[in-house]
Amino acid sequence: MKAKEITQELLATYYACFNAGNTDGMLALMADDIVHDINQGGSETGLAAFREFFVRMNRCYRENVRDLQIFVSDDGTRAAAEFLVHGTYLSTDEGLPAAQGQTYDLPAGAFFSISHGKIQRVTMYYNLQDWLDQVNS
Repeated sequence: MKAKEITQELLATYYACFNAGNTDGMLALMADDIVHDINQGGSETGLAAFREFFVRMNRCYRENVRDLQIFVSDDGTRAAAEFLVHGTYLSTDEGLPAAQGQTYDLPAGAFFSISHGKIQRVTMYYNLQDWLDQVNS
C-alpha cells in the first residue's frame, strides 16, 4: 500500500473512532507528542492534553461527522478533511452559552501532518459565530 493510501485509511479510521466516541482508538492513531491546534484557541501538545480535551468534549457535546471528504498529499505526510458536524450541546462549556440540548450542523475542516504512520498534528477550523448563532436561536 502506498503512503497516500495508508494516510487515507488512517484518517478514515480516526473519524470512525470519533463517530463511535472511541477516544482511546483516536489516541492510538496519534504520535506521543501530537500537536493539537484548537479552533480559535491555543495549541496543546501530547496525548494527555488531547485526552483531557476529549473528556471535556464528550461531556459537553455529542457530535457525529458526516459527508467526510479526505484529501491526502502524494507522499502521505499532509492531509485535510472537510465535513459537516452534526451535534447536540449537552452540558455548558466554559465561556459559552448555556447548554439546553440545542442541535447544530456545522461545516468544519481539519489539517493533518503525518509521521511514521501516526498523526503528528491536527489543526481544526470551523466558524464559531455560526455555532453560536445556531445554539442561541
